[in-house]
Amino acid sequence: MHAHIFQHVPFEGPGSIGSWLKSQNATTSTTRFYKDEFPPDIDKIDILIIMGGPMSVNDSDTHPWLELEKVFINAAIHAGKPVLGICLGAQLIASSLGAKIYPNPVKEIGWFPVFGKDPAEGFRFEEELTVFHWHGETFDLPPDSTLLASSADCKNQAFQLKGKKVIGLQFHLETTPESLNGILKNCEDELVKGEMIMSAAEIESLAPAHLEKNNHIMNALLSYLTSA
Repeated sequence: MHAHIFQHVPFEGPGSIGSWLKSQNATTSTTRFYKDEFPPDIDKIDILIIMGGPMSVNDSDTHPWLELEKVFINAAIHAGKPVLGICLGAQLIASSLGAKIYPNPVKEIGWFPVFGKDPAEGFRFEEELTVFHWHGETFDLPPDSTLLASSADCKNQAFQLKGKKVIGLQFHLETTPESLNGILKNCEDELVKGEMIMSAAEIESLAPAHLEKNNHIMNALLSYLTSA
């Protein structure tokens, strides 16, 4: 298995996904858009993993590679490749399929619950799961997709394209102590007083109670996406 990763900033890498890929003896490659790198030949990858980033899908004026990225994502989906998008990555999947991306009524930053749905088919999340959030925007569900999870303040937290191994997550199951430190260090200016914004100290204090469970579910999700 060869996994290709789309990375938008240095401090939002694959996190626990990297450990899972290593455990599967997978080979990996990365397009670092912040270094003006270009995507590979679609035929050379077995799964596409799209990471997060502080920019908006709508920032193509300042990040013109976003348009190139969406074209590649759309092509990968139509080629039948498994695709996983996380936060910005989920929004890029939705946008590549024509859905709108726009500000959520509130920013969600910290450890908050999401509530799993019971889809007729596709990946199933637990009825309630505390996950790590860091986002200010949300998205409409793309056509022919199923809602997998919601939160009290953001309806569309996870979705899957019907009949496809394509999933978008608004939240970060891949978070590790190292990746958490990276986003806290580089995005600390976003930790302002807000209804659904935790302080850095609170985020760090709650992490040990949830990281292992989140990573375990990410492993199950990756196994689902790469199963025959």
